Amino acid sequence: MDVANLVEATVVGLGYELVAFERSGRALLQVFIDKPEGIVIEDCEKVSHQLTRLFTVENIDYDRLEVSSPGLDRPLTKAADFVRFAGEQAKLKLRQPVAGRKNFVGTLGVLNDGVLQLLVDGVPVEIALGNIDKARLVPTF
Repeated sequence: MDVANLVEATVVGLGYELVAFERSGRALLQVFIDKPEGIVIEDCEKVSHQLTRLFTVENIDYDRLEVSSPGLDRPLTKAADFVRFAGEQAKLKLRQPVAGRKNFVGTLGVLNDGVLQLLVDGVPVEIALGNIDKARLVPTF
């Protein structure tokens, strides 16, 4: 049984986006959810209660479940994330260097055919989505 698919189907069915699902052994299940207007504690409670019932019915063994928002430094994990947050600042870590670098901070631009335009210090850099190891929004205050 694929717990990640069960979690995603449940979260999406409740009207939220599953940003990330992490499982640390048997003990800890972490679920990060989002929606366009942001997440409040009641959203986390709603998803937590539904997942707790689901895990009981499906006999999924765990010690602790954490449901939360992705935070201000939200991870960008899907192509749709890069489109949604175009114009925002992001920090990227690459698998393979581009222009001699693996780490970039810049403004997210257009995503076209799996290639992201990132504006770094006024200079556009093209980065293949498949080359991105980790990406997070940079919080602005």
